[in-house]
Amino acid sequence: MTARPTLAFATGLALMTATAAQAQDDCKVSEFTMGLRYQQQSAEVRALQMQAYNIATMRLNAAVEGAEDPAKLAVVTDLDETVIDNSALLARDLADCHMYDAWDTWLPWERDGMPTLIPGAMAFLAHADDLGVTIRYVSDRSDEQKVDTMATLTALGLPQVSEESVLLLGPPKVERRDIVAKDHRIVLLLGDTLHDFDGGFRKTPLEDQRNLVTDSGDKWGAEWIVFPNAAYGTWSEAPLTEWAAEPVVEPWE
Repeated sequence: MTARPTLAFATGLALMTATAAQAQDDCKVSEFTMGLRYQQQSAEVRALQMQAYNIATMRLNAAVEGAEDPAKLAVVTDLDETVIDNSALLARDLADCHMYDAWDTWLPWERDGMPTLIPGAMAFLAHADDLGVTIRYVSDRSDEQKVDTMATLTALGLPQVSEESVLLLGPPKVERRDIVAKDHRIVLLLGDTLHDFDGGFRKTPLEDQRNLVTDSGDKWGAEWIVFPNAAYGTWSEAPLTEWAAEPVVEPWE
């Protein structure tokens, strides 16, 4: 005989649901909590980050093996959530019920924050530097605060940090990548958002982004290395696809 939920259980479940809904209304940014917890604390994200850098290392070694001059090859990498971890800022804002994807607390973080390195980043970039490959850091951090970003990267011990190698917002990323491509063959692009790889993803409807991902299937893990970022993105307000059946509660005995 199938167990039926008791009245007390059903009432408690309804109360918990109502309380959670009220808390979310009072603090809208709380909807990001589980994603941010996954991004900052999960072992799975750490594994995915290290996996991405392992694949990047294999691809880079193969590219260098066939190159006459490794210095003419370039690795172009994003910074935030690809090389450096900014989740401490997001966690602080979430705790203050401040909607962090408004980015109005970001400039002080660029100046005074202490990001940590993404697992695998240092080993990969040091390896690229040892091979003589050119590294370019292409980020949408503020160009007006380039000195601060360069100081942060230098303090973290990252290689090839210079005025030439750190390309910040101003021009769209596609234009900054084109600057690199004038003198180098870009063998790898690394990033956590899709416009780190192709301008076609920028300000594009989500369904079109999915189609472009499919159309670019041969590039993922070959020329393009994508890193997990569950903390924010253009997907954050997308509706979920639900099972159409009526919910039936059957608690385990």
